[in-house]
Amino acid sequence: MNTFTNRLGRPLAAIVTAGALLLGGFSAATPAEAASPKATTSASSVLNTLPVKGKAAKTGYARAKFGNGWKDPDRNGCDARNDILKRDLTKDRFKPGTRNCVIASGTLKDPYTGKTIRHVRGGNKVDIDHVVALGQAWVSGAQKLSIAQRTAFANDPLNLRAVDASANRAKGDREASAWLPKNKAFRCSYVATQIAVKKKYALSVTSAEKAAMKRVLASCPSQKTVKVTAIKPAGKASTPKAPAKSTTSAKTVKGVHPGAPCKAAVKGYKGIGTNGRIYTCKASSTGSSLHWRV
Repeated sequence: MNTFTNRLGRPLAAIVTAGALLLGGFSAATPAEAASPKATTSASSVLNTLPVKGKAAKTGYARAKFGNGWKDPDRNGCDARNDILKRDLTKDRFKPGTRNCVIASGTLKDPYTGKTIRHVRGGNKVDIDHVVALGQAWVSGAQKLSIAQRTAFANDPLNLRAVDASANRAKGDREASAWLPKNKAFRCSYVATQIAVKKKYALSVTSAEKAAMKRVLASCPSQKTVKVTAIKPAGKASTPKAPAKSTTSAKTVKGVHPGAPCKAAVKGYKGIGTNGRIYTCKASSTGSSLHWRV
């Protein structure tokens, strides 16, 4: 069994057992490696360092742009989803034969609604939410990240939280000006997490989003967030294609023979004759064949 606090900035508290405890065929969970780092920096101060921009177009967005499926960023043998369930649920029981990785059941004190939810594997009551949604990240700068950086974003414990499934789906990919948790006591922590994630992945906020975050933080001026170092976007910059070179009569062909046939590909081109005079590849007034003519 493990215990933790949902408040951002509080360390994971755990009861360390000397060995595996078997309960009804399931082993009790040990502390998860996905514990959130301690919050030490003013959330308002970090918010003021985020660039303020309008939303980019959502063109090109797809879930696969953030990697396919859950990864194991800490290489502990469990994917990020199961690590977050271990971190955020209490009274955990694991599925046998999964090396204490796959949670069979547990209890969630949902931060978004304040409800207590009993999670059972295969059920639909608990989701793993991206606090800064993938679609939201895409329109606020993630297009400039490499696929490896976006995959890290999608599996970063800082940006992941086990929550009530219906609340998560109601949120969608909306940001703070359009959606906040129903549980008002959690809003300061929620916004502080979004600020840290956006700082870490070099993402922007809209003016409306920043204003909404400021309103929330006004009720908790001492709210802290995790100190992070912003990454340098490593994606390929999209550069506009150079315009096709003109194939107009401005092109000049040297060394043409006056009256000689010329190809349709150079119709309208100017040619400098072997005698130094200028000719044009064109048809006569009475025929369709192309020749170098005066």
